[in-house]
Amino acid sequence: MASSAAKRYAQAVFSLGQEQGTLDAWGEDLAMLSRVVADDRIATYLINPSVAAERRIEALETSLGTNVQPEARNLAKMLIERNRTMLIPQIREMFDAQLRAERGIAVAEVTTAERLTDAERNDVRERLETMTGKKVELALKTDPEIIGGIIIRIGDQVIDGSVRNKLEKMRSRLMAGRL
Repeated sequence: MASSAAKRYAQAVFSLGQEQGTLDAWGEDLAMLSRVVADDRIATYLINPSVAAERRIEALETSLGTNVQPEARNLAKMLIERNRTMLIPQIREMFDAQLRAERGIAVAEVTTAERLTDAERNDVRERLETMTGKKVELALKTDPEIIGGIIIRIGDQVIDGSVRNKLEKMRSRLMAGRL
C-alpha cells in the first residue's frame, strides 16, 4: 500500500506536470528514477545515513545523466535530503494511475492459465473497451491453478470465468443437493 507521503508527492508532481504540459516527460522521468533506485547497489548507497546527502545527490546525478528534466532532479534531491528515496516507485505508480485516469484509460488485470497469443490479447482488449467505454491497458498474468478460462479485474469489478471457479460452483451445487 502506498504511503500518504508518496501520494502527496505524486499529486504535486502531477499538478506541476499539468500546469507545465509536461505529464509525459514526468512519466519518463519517474520511470528513470524508479530504475535507478531499483538497482540494489545504488539504492543501498542512496539510503545510507552515514553518507552525506551531498554525496548521495552527486551519485544520483551521475546515475541520471542528462536525460531528466530539472524539476525531476529537484524532486530526487529533495527525497534524498529527507531520506525518502525509496518512495520513488510508489510515487511513480500513483502518478501513472493519475495519468491513466486523466486520459480515460482503465487497467485490466487479466489472469489466464496459459499465456495469451497476440490475437487473444487484442480480442480481450477490444471486448473490455466495448464493455467499459474506455481505452484499456492489459496487465497480464498466468496462473496454472485456474486450470483454464480467464479472470479479469478492472477496478472493483471482477469477472471470473475460470474453470476452477466453475468447478467450485458445480461442487457447491452437488453438495447442496445431497444435504
